[in-house]
Amino acid sequence: MTLKATAASGVLTLALARPEARNALSPDLVAALLDALSRAAADDAARVVVLAAEGSVFCAGGDAKDMAARKGDPLATKTRQERGFGALARALLTFPKPTVARVQGDALGAGLGLVLACDFAVVADHARLGATFAKMALAPDTGASWTLPRIVGLRAARELVLSAEPIDARRAFALGLASDVVPAADLDARVAALAGRLAEGPTRAYGLAKRALLSGAGSGLDEALALEATLQALAFTTRDQAEAVDAFLAKRTPRFEGR
Repeated sequence: MTLKATAASGVLTLALARPEARNALSPDLVAALLDALSRAAADDAARVVVLAAEGSVFCAGGDAKDMAARKGDPLATKTRQERGFGALARALLTFPKPTVARVQGDALGAGLGLVLACDFAVVADHARLGATFAKMALAPDTGASWTLPRIVGLRAARELVLSAEPIDARRAFALGLASDVVPAADLDARVAALAGRLAEGPTRAYGLAKRALLSGAGSGLDEALALEATLQALAFTTRDQAEAVDAFLAKRTPRFEGR
């Protein structure tokens, strides 16, 4: 089993389960992640997804054995990238619910791509993050060419990619690659608190907000305002929006159902 799924109180945890291979993204693991995310997107009981990993490394990147199998076949590589790593980045970036990366160890190459594609990244203070693609003579993938410069800026992205050197958690936080850095002993509690809070929120509104922000990152003003109007109209049809108004007028805390 390359991926383990556990669910509790609206939080679905998907744990990479190849610790003996430093959780490298084999074709089987990528396929399992894509299937799990597709199911979670349609499951009303899953209101938050936590992406985690077993062992001491979050994800060391792509699987070297898979790379060897693709050597000298650019067409097969292009197809596998689009259907595998590219599809995985798209699935995370467009996922209609909040996502949290629980980074207990190093996230390198495609592993960094996974972290950047999540909405939140809670990182253990000893972990390192690195755009280490060049160490394998590769260009960035798993969405990193899109997410990294948008998070850190183009010059810092060039530095991280061309140097290919991992950076420590504190610098990752300063650059915006991590949303929180905590002692390893506090990691589970911090992730549980964040995921629990998100699971009690207006799930559909979160999804609409993510859609607006993703579109707005590459659209003009008129397009962004038009999409805002469309998404806001959808938000006004949700039960949670009606509950928010009722709670505000009654001066009480809203009880969101994620619908």
